[in-house]
Amino acid sequence: QVQLVESGGGLVQAGGSLRLSCAASGRTFNPYAMGWFRQAPGKEREFVASRRWSAGTTVYANSVKGRFTISRDNAKDTVSLQMNNLKTEDTAVYYCAANRGPSLSDRMLLSDRMYDYWGQGTQVTVSS
Repeated sequence: QVQLVESGGGLVQAGGSLRLSCAASGRTFNPYAMGWFRQAPGKEREFVASRRWSAGTTVYANSVKGRFTISRDNAKDTVSLQMNNLKTEDTAVYYCAANRGPSLSDRMLLSDRMYDYWGQGTQVTVSS
């Protein structure tokens, strides 16, 4: 079994930055892709970004393109989400997720149903 643990959430003013991290532990970790999703109060969970673990290709939601960057720390089995120029609408609980594979299209990576493991989430609050 794989465990995912997020960290790095917090309170930041609009225009500021935060960096989220997701550490994986458990069995040998070799996912096909790692992603970030978020859920704001009263809203459905939505896709934020995903990265194919080995290939390195990335997919972003239009709402975060140019502001968020997903990256991998090879040595630590960790995936990070650098969030810059944060907006109040970015306020949500952010979840890390992993997909075991096999390969998925970019469109499929946008769906939370494609992910097999989930973290508990970390709160990000952006104040105006």
